[in-house]
Amino acid sequence: MFMPYRQSDTALERVVQLFFRVSVTVITAAVFLGAATAFTGNHILATLHPYVFFIGFGNLAILLLNRYLTSAIYPELAVDPGKQLRYIVSVLIAIACITIAVLLQWPLLKAATGLFLMVLVAGPIQEIFTALSIGKIWKEVSVRYYIFDVLFLFNANLGLFTLGLKEAFPETGIIPFFVTQSAYFLGSSFPLSISVMGFLYTYAWRRSAKRELMKTLFSLWFYIFVGGVLIFLVVILLGYYFGMMLVSHILLFGVMAMLGGFARYLYNFFRTNFPHPALAFLLSGLALLFATSAYGIMNIYYIKGIPFGSLPPIRIDRMWIYHSHTHAALLGWITFSFIGMIYIVVPSIARTASLEKLGADRALSAILGQVTMKKAFGQLTFLLLAATAILLAFFLENDLLLGGAGMLFGLGVAYLIRNLDPELYRETLTNLSGHAK
Repeated sequence: MFMPYRQSDTALERVVQLFFRVSVTVITAAVFLGAATAFTGNHILATLHPYVFFIGFGNLAILLLNRYLTSAIYPELAVDPGKQLRYIVSVLIAIACITIAVLLQWPLLKAATGLFLMVLVAGPIQEIFTALSIGKIWKEVSVRYYIFDVLFLFNANLGLFTLGLKEAFPETGIIPFFVTQSAYFLGSSFPLSISVMGFLYTYAWRRSAKRELMKTLFSLWFYIFVGGVLIFLVVILLGYYFGMMLVSHILLFGVMAMLGGFARYLYNFFRTNFPHPALAFLLSGLALLFATSAYGIMNIYYIKGIPFGSLPPIRIDRMWIYHSHTHAALLGWITFSFIGMIYIVVPSIARTASLEKLGADRALSAILGQVTMKKAFGQLTFLLLAATAILLAFFLENDLLLGGAGMLFGLGVAYLIRNLDPELYRETLTNLSGHAK
């Protein structure tokens, strides 16, 4: 699935293209491993595929894509292509390490992988707070989301480190009881979710006619969403049933408001501009976030009375709810949303070989060709059908349907390279031609 470099006029463009191909490949690999789990029932594959997703794509998305979005707003937080290339190589090494750790059951290697990723993420955190003051960060609502992504990612990698230590030395009792594999996966999903929220504000509502109102609402949503997630973690650990239900319903109503508001925004954008496939992907992601929230509330209902960290987390006959909740989040909300983001961010950088277009009001212009956009809508339809089949397979407890739908979903994700790559090649040739003139 990897494709060779094409000569480009900037190192930034080269590293963006590499990030794009590696990220899509990592997601595809994680999905295929999950599908293989359904076909074989292999415990090692079941354990491995979420690690590949979170360690691979989770770190790549925040370390690279998130940095482009932040730097487009604050250019003083410059992007270093050489450093970003090292991030990609480092994440690939981390994927190899976690694969060995799971296959050979080496928990200390898992801990070392988490420590390695903590050190990796510490660099961008230092750069952010050296270049930007707290006041400047808080001035831009979207930057608040983007900065907290990096902090949550550091915390998630800390969770991987402590999880490895706990598995290596289970009898010590030093590591808290709430450090579990499920807790690590849950914590790793938060940075990706927060990043998408910031993107939605930056490239949709921040440019609306009611900018000040939307700024106030998204500023409030920042506290509700980020604060709600943190409170939710606490009430889960305490086993406080009413608190879990209250916070989950507040978040659900917030997601419903965002889904309705974005659907209206999308209708107006399509009516006055053109059908943008990236926005359609983002709307689909929000719809699946609504499904995630609904499944989550059902999960809380059936988890009542079961201590945190128990295996399984709910009764066996209700595990389809738990699996539907996690997969609606990962394959739905996160994957759909980031495909939409990639359809905007990667071509924008390829067109100008800079972050200039991302920071301008023209970021949602018709960057892609008509054929590419038409195929993107076809890809979206294909992925929605595959995702629906996956959720249906959990309800029916049909492993054959689950594995088949998973394979199709993986192929749908991989198609992103085939569809978008010609656009990047076309833009590269344009850039080279203009440079020669």
